[in-house]
Amino acid sequence: MFITFEGLDFSGKTTQAQLLVEKLRALQESAGDRNHVVHFIREPGGTKISERIRAILLDKEHLEITDTAELLLFSASRSQLVSQVIIPALRKGETVVCDRYCDSTTAYQGYGRGLNLEAVRSVNRLATAGTDPDITFVVDISVVEIEHRKAKAGIAFDRMESAGKQFYERVRNGYLEIANNEPGRLVVIDGATAIQNVEHEVWQSVERKLALS
Repeated sequence: MFITFEGLDFSGKTTQAQLLVEKLRALQESAGDRNHVVHFIREPGGTKISERIRAILLDKEHLEITDTAELLLFSASRSQLVSQVIIPALRKGETVVCDRYCDSTTAYQGYGRGLNLEAVRSVNRLATAGTDPDITFVVDISVVEIEHRKAKAGIAFDRMESAGKQFYERVRNGYLEIANNEPGRLVVIDGATAIQNVEHEVWQSVERKLALS
């Protein structure tokens, strides 16, 4: 099974992805299936080449990166990850949980940056070799909540996180439109509720998916 988590920065999606991985591994352990591997990967990253691209994309010293170059760099990182990690794992019947995938590119570079959506989707298809998630969770929070969480965390923003409020509003609306267009794959969850509530909703959806597989 291939599961992805999406959402704005500071939405809590990474925490939920990690919690799901722990639960899936515990499930395999209790079933006595020690050979089944559950991979947890992040985007951009996950391979040596992808991690180097990640460093370029997030570095504030690279503010001159154009929107199109940004799209292609994210996609290059993803292409390497899909080829080197995701496809081989899925072919072996293993589980892959990924923190961000091509919906991020559609939301951030398509809706957020304003690049042509059909062009973005074409690049996504090329980069993923048509490898689509079985289920995608969009952990949705408001931009106001993002600002609150960033201020509370008191950490420096990377290049992507410094894009501004209007940019994040477009990205959030993009995610919701993607979910509306693909209700069979994407599950939108209110990320403003308690972590345990979000975790429960995620697990319920995964259990339903497992029962159908």
